[in-house]
Amino acid sequence: MSPTESTTADVPFLNVLDPAFDFSGPEAMAAQEQSWYADSPIGLLVLRHEEAQELLRDRRLDHNGRGFMEQSGVVNGPIYDWFVPMINNHDGESHRRLRGLVSKAFTPRMVSEVQPFVRAEAERMADEMAATGTCEFVASFADPLPLAVMCKLLGVPNADYDTFRVWTNDIGLVFAMVHGGDIVARVEKAVVGLNGYISALMEEKADNPRDDLISTLVTAQRTEGTVSEEELRNLLVTLVFAAHDTTCHQLSNAMVTFSEHPDQWELLAQRPGLAAPAVEELIRWVPSTPIIYRCAAEDFEYRGLKVTKGAFMTMCVQTAQRDPRVFDRGDTFDITRANPASPLLFGAGPHYCLGAPLARTEIAEALPALAERLEPPVIAGEVSWRPPTGIRGPNELPLRFPARTR
Repeated sequence: MSPTESTTADVPFLNVLDPAFDFSGPEAMAAQEQSWYADSPIGLLVLRHEEAQELLRDRRLDHNGRGFMEQSGVVNGPIYDWFVPMINNHDGESHRRLRGLVSKAFTPRMVSEVQPFVRAEAERMADEMAATGTCEFVASFADPLPLAVMCKLLGVPNADYDTFRVWTNDIGLVFAMVHGGDIVARVEKAVVGLNGYISALMEEKADNPRDDLISTLVTAQRTEGTVSEEELRNLLVTLVFAAHDTTCHQLSNAMVTFSEHPDQWELLAQRPGLAAPAVEELIRWVPSTPIIYRCAAEDFEYRGLKVTKGAFMTMCVQTAQRDPRVFDRGDTFDITRANPASPLLFGAGPHYCLGAPLARTEIAEALPALAERLEPPVIAGEVSWRPPTGIRGPNELPLRFPARTR
């Protein structure tokens, strides 16, 4: 699919489908210096911060879930039936209606109430890691912490954690299906499993409501009638992967970054009050969602570029968040930085991520719990990575960090 009517030989080309491609690598940054956009196998890439921020708010762009599925080679089946009507792919009144229901649960009070649980879990897991000195970080911390938080919020029984974990990890690969292999099969299995599980949980909560998110939303859905049961199930499946997978990989990305910048880890250990700015800097430096896509809902012109209806425009979040036009020393990781612009990771405008405060809270509680107990992390084995165009992070992360002497 040609992304625009005016792509020329002067525009950089980036092969983002190469498994080794890095949105913060020299090739991407050189392209950013040359132009605000580049061409790619998946369409136009927006490389600079100002343009990405503007386009994320541009009403001439939408999400076009159907088009995204077709670009990924999926034209029917369970994945298609879940993804196309997803809340992210709605705009206008339809989006406001669905978001209005979810916002009843994702409140500042909810985040405040769950924070002590997050802290206790993070400290418990960090203590276990300090006792051994080595770990596979994804399995020992990055995966179970957001999973435990999500399950507590949803009201998922502890006994179901392991089954739930596989589904919630694999469903996040939906944005990487264009890479092929077994990804589509894994996503489909996760969608089918989560649909069935969430349906059963909705019925249970309707009969025996408790103090959890699913009970709250089921009660609201049945009382207010603003969304259908099928729409609520779709919302809950979407919340599951949004609340778990992205935070899991953000935590893992953080440890890779601190292994490369041990001085910043020591600074955090000495000054735990830097946890909040450290979270913002990690989100800027290594976002677990390195790209956000949009689709042209109409023909239009932007900064001299003619964009045709149906063309996909991908905001390169990680590239844009190192843009030297916005970030002084943007190529430097510094947890004391006062960032001059909001992160692109959580989107913008009506689609700004409702779960952003919860994700920030989880990471802000995790970092000091780890830094207080452990020396700077050292990568202790081979690391493989998820594809660059989906939710990005290590599949496994063997680490060594001796316990601190108290």
